Amino acid sequence: MTIMQMKYFLILFSLFVVSCAPGEEKISRKAERMHDGFLSIDTHCDTPMRFFRRGGFDPGVRNEQGCVDFPRMKEGRLDAEFFAIFIGQGPRTPEAYELAHNSTLATFDSIYATLARNSSQAAIALTPDDALRHKADGRLAIFIGIENGYPAGQDLSKIQQYYDLGARYITLCHSSNNDICDSSTDKSGPEHNGLSAFGEQVVKEMNRVGMMIDVSHISDESFYDVLALSEAPVIASHSSCRALCESPRNLNDEMLQALKKNGGVIQICILSDYLRQPAPNPEYEEKVKELRERWRALGTELTDEQQEQRWAEFSELKSKYVRLATVADAVNHIQHVIDVIGIDHVGIGSDFDGGGGLEDCSDVSMMKNITRELIRRGYSRDEIAKIWGGNIMRVMREAQDQSAVGSRQ
Repeated sequence: MTIMQMKYFLILFSLFVVSCAPGEEKISRKAERMHDGFLSIDTHCDTPMRFFRRGGFDPGVRNEQGCVDFPRMKEGRLDAEFFAIFIGQGPRTPEAYELAHNSTLATFDSIYATLARNSSQAAIALTPDDALRHKADGRLAIFIGIENGYPAGQDLSKIQQYYDLGARYITLCHSSNNDICDSSTDKSGPEHNGLSAFGEQVVKEMNRVGMMIDVSHISDESFYDVLALSEAPVIASHSSCRALCESPRNLNDEMLQALKKNGGVIQICILSDYLRQPAPNPEYEEKVKELRERWRALGTELTDEQQEQRWAEFSELKSKYVRLATVADAVNHIQHVIDVIGIDHVGIGSDFDGGGGLEDCSDVSMMKNITRELIRRGYSRDEIAKIWGGNIMRVMREAQDQSAVGSRQ
């Protein structure tokens, strides 16, 4: 290409960008107006893990680290966030259960202390009406979920305790089987072939207290056992569609149909590996293996600085070799759910600070990009309102209503 041809190309490209700008500006303004009129909820982020790092983490100020804080929530027009209390799987012994339970209690305390320090910006929400009231008052709403039922051990009374402390869902397991159910990703395979006998009690107890049951991470057999037993709609707080991305963490179309029959909702996870099948990349896989081995040699007791460095090195490696999925990919999953089971059963669960993030939505300040893409595809204000919060609020209300009905029987 000659210099003159290059100049001509740049002029044409500039004219194209300018001609597109008004349309995009119109979409942005429309998105802003929409967000003024409905409640937007993200059902899963792992930000509370950051509260325990040396020097702390203050979500009341805009941070360079992490994906979620209150200023960036406001930038992204996100009204409510579920702070997940994540407790990794440990030994299944009384001593380990006690340690996990105490860590759970400490995380509750940390969340409430954080909100007390930032009471002008955000407040705890226990019901959908709480969140709506906080929005009207100009504050963000923070719900609490627990990712992994492991801290409950084999003690059913923990369910009521966690509910009373503010938890509004429990993800029954994480990446390994526990005493409640089988995981979709346990390398040893199934242990209970679904729910355990104790897990059946947990489902009934969660129904009784009015807590949402989260089926993300659990095995297919566990999923169907939960739906056969639960008298209230369930949620998949951060999962996507197996038809578009083959992963045991995602739901297939048969599972989506069962979820619809249950009245539940799948909150599309914006973690790249669950949205778009990664292309084979032997060089990247070898680099990851080398990096894992190097960090494994340092042991499991890493300092906060080492954990930050480890995360940064893996992130840098991934950014060099892997192209992240996009907002368009995420909306493809939303569209697939709607095509299969309708508009009333889908929402958004980012998994920010737990691996979630897209090429064009890397933190909570960019969440409006999802709304813009939905507008581009012709979704109405009412449909977008359901996706962003209406559906999950319906399920939460039904879970709490079911508890009220059960208590009268």
